[in-house]
This record gives sequence, C-alpha cells and structure tokens, in this order.
Amino acid sequence: MSQAVGRYASTLFELASEDKKIDSVEKDLGAFLKVFETSPELIGALKSPLHTAVEKIGVLEAIGKKIKASPLVMKFISLVAQNSRAGELPAMFKGFIELSAKARGAMKAEVASAQALSEAQIDELKASLKQAFKADVEIETKVNPELIGGLVVKVGSRLFDDSLKTKLEALKNNLKGA
Repeated sequence: MSQAVGRYASTLFELASEDKKIDSVEKDLGAFLKVFETSPELIGALKSPLHTAVEKIGVLEAIGKKIKASPLVMKFISLVAQNSRAGELPAMFKGFIELSAKARGAMKAEVASAQALSEAQIDELKASLKQAFKADVEIETKVNPELIGGLVVKVGSRLFDDSLKTKLEALKNNLKGA
C-alpha cells in the first residue's frame, strides 16, 4: 500500500471511528469492492485520464445509491475522485478494512480457490490460520478457476500459494532446467 493510499484509508477510518460507524462503512466498502471485482472495465475507467473527475464521481454515486452507501462514504469517494485518485479507491477500501480488522484484534485473509469453498472448509481454514498467526482471522473468499485446484492465501504481506497451477508451472520449469 502506498503512503498516499494508507493516509486516505487512515483518514476514513478516523472519521468512521469518530462517528462510531466503522462497521457500516466497512460494509459499504465491501459492497463497492464486490462491484469493482466484477467489473475490470470500471477500474480501468477510474484509472483513465480520459474521464473527468465529474464523470467518475457520477458513476461512483450511481453505484453508491444502488448499494445504499452512507453519506460519509460518498463524501470520501467524491473527495478522492476530485483529487485524481479514483483509480486507487479499491486499495484504499482494502486498507480501511485491514485497519478495521486490526482494531477488532483480527487479521484479514484473502483466499482464492478454483471452486467455491464450503462453510466447513472455511471454518477449517480459519482454525488453521488462527493457530498459525495466534489471532482471529477474517476470511474473504473469491473463486479463480485458473488455479485449477488448491488455494492461494494472502494474510497481510504474506502470500501462501498452494495452487495446482503454481505447482504445474514449477514442475514445467524444473523439467526445462533438467
């Protein structure tokens, strides 16, 4: 996370803390992140200098209305877009969510799998991560069929890649080197 992204995330966290709305802001940001994940075109448009801040704000406000985002979140998004940083919103939102998890004494884990995980698998993974990190772990899952099988788990700056895709690539590289 860049320093600027961290500052924006921290500022939003402080404002949400003052208003005692951390949970609702986190929920809104999670909803925005889901929209961003399903629309790479939207991320591209937010990063593009071809679109004005007004256009970006208009699109983000429409999304905010649809997900019923709080006024605090919408003011934050508008300010970020006016400062020509709309393309960094996903990173800012993730930074806020990490700060929120840390304030609760939990760690945030991003888990990618080839197929959707069952509740039992998620619970087992939570227990393993809790034991490994000696802290509660909140898991955010997503499906990435390109992994073929296995998991990719990111906790903080640590990445654990136990996917079949990576193992096959390593095997291929070993065979080429032999």
